[in-house]
Amino acid sequence: MPRLLIAAFALLLAGCATAPEPTPVSSEASTRTSEQLSDQELQSKWWTWAASSPENRNPVVDDTGQWCGENQPQDVWFFAGTFGGAVNRRCAVPAGRPLAGPALNLASTDANCAAFMEAAKGSVTLDGQLVELRRIAPVAITYQAAKDNVVGQREGRVAAQGCGLWAWIPPLKPGEHELVVKGASGDFSTSARYLLTVSSAD
Repeated sequence: MPRLLIAAFALLLAGCATAPEPTPVSSEASTRTSEQLSDQELQSKWWTWAASSPENRNPVVDDTGQWCGENQPQDVWFFAGTFGGAVNRRCAVPAGRPLAGPALNLASTDANCAAFMEAAKGSVTLDGQLVELRRIAPVAITYQAAKDNVVGQREGRVAAQGCGLWAWIPPLKPGEHELVVKGASGDFSTSARYLLTVSSAD
């Protein structure tokens, strides 16, 4: 996939525009609960993760799942859409780790976020059941961008307004799961299908 540089702002989208209204995931998906991160912390950590590796091993550019474990934090397992087009990823997920990621999201200015969210639609589906999404209005975030990152930022600390439609999924039971991420804004849409294998707890 060609490298995508966005000069004015960094944009990540995932999926198609049409989806029914989200409903909460059943509590049967996990035997544990997990406290969600704040809107600011969730987006700051996710963007740091997305901007932490170059194109040749970046989990957002990845179209097979080979790099989905790259630079994952210890307290949450992040997923992502794509920079355009559809992908299928097969990934291993550690036991006891909550999952989080956007149906679509943006890190830019307050005005750009507001315009972006007006047209934003998306869904996250786990094992055929819609996950309830958090609609996050623009909030100040800071994240760390690595050298040669794929979001078009210079290396170092980046300040922006973050917004999007976000999913938070409690730790899954061991075994196989399907996660489908879709979203769109305007005439741009992408999707990512994850086949997840959750390991057994030690």
